[in-house]
Amino acid sequence: MASLNKTMIIGNLGKDPEIRYSQQGLAVCNFSVATTDYWIDKNTGERQEKTEWHRIVAFGKQAETLEKYLKKGSSVFIEGRLQTRSWEKDGQTHYTTEIVVSNFQFVGGRQDNQGGTQSGYQNTQNPANTGNSYGTQQNRQAPEDKMFTQNQYQQPQQPQGQQPVPDDDIPF
Repeated sequence: MASLNKTMIIGNLGKDPEIRYSQQGLAVCNFSVATTDYWIDKNTGERQEKTEWHRIVAFGKQAETLEKYLKKGSSVFIEGRLQTRSWEKDGQTHYTTEIVVSNFQFVGGRQDNQGGTQSGYQNTQNPANTGNSYGTQQNRQAPEDKMFTQNQYQQPQQPQGQQPVPDDDIPF
């Protein structure tokens, strides 16, 4: 039977991302994103809200790019898969569920040092969307009237008249 583990959220960072490196030199970036639901209470007619916090983890070039451009309060679209980890501490087992990033978009403008916003991103890295840490670095200017997408420039051009070859392992 087929299964799917995919999560998509748009929210704001609660604090600056933290980056560290594994013993093998792989970058690991952790941060939390808040999403808020709003509704009108049927009994009172008052506006209600509920905020959920999501733990996010990214690896490799994606981790370095996210740490470089995101700050507390930044808006971001995250796409990934849910993963639950456990560890032992003081004889107790602890669990956490996090979203492992496979794709992302910066939403809104970049924050400058004075708290203002600027549109577009320069000198950005372009990690491959393969779930691993391999990718290439490209220096490109994102159009100012569009959101910067991690995979915006990675689609190769197909020669005219040739059909693209699917890159998945799905047997049907």
